[in-house]
Amino acid sequence: MFQIDRFGRTPIYEQIIEQTQRLIASGILKEGDQLPSVRALSQELSVNPNTLQKAYSELERRGVCISAPGNGRFVTADAARLVGEELQERLLEIRRIAQELCAAGMPVERVLKSVNAAYGKDIEP
Repeated sequence: MFQIDRFGRTPIYEQIIEQTQRLIASGILKEGDQLPSVRALSQELSVNPNTLQKAYSELERRGVCISAPGNGRFVTADAARLVGEELQERLLEIRRIAQELCAAGMPVERVLKSVNAAYGKDIEP
C-alpha cells in the first residue's frame, strides 16, 4: 500500500501523508477504513514508529483520520472533501506557474507536453 523512497528529498513522514491522501483521493481508502497500525506499518516499511506517529498525527490534525483509542485510526467522513480541497489549491498553484511560464515566453505546447507526460500520456503535440 505504501512505498518509501529512502533516498528522495521528501521526508518519510511527508511521503506517508501524501500517499494516504492519494489513496483517499483515488477512492482506495474510504470513510471508516482503518489505517495500518503504527507498529505493523513500521515493521513492513522498516521505518521508525515515531516517524509514522508524526505522519498520522498530522493526518489527524488535517481532519483526514481520527484515532479511536485501542482500536486504531480510521478515515473520517470529511476526508475525501478535505483532500479534494487541497487538490483544488494545487490546481491554483499550477495555474500560477503556467501564468509565469506564459509571461516568460514558454510555448503552450511545451507546457502541455510536460503535463501530459506527468499523466503518462507522453504524446507529441
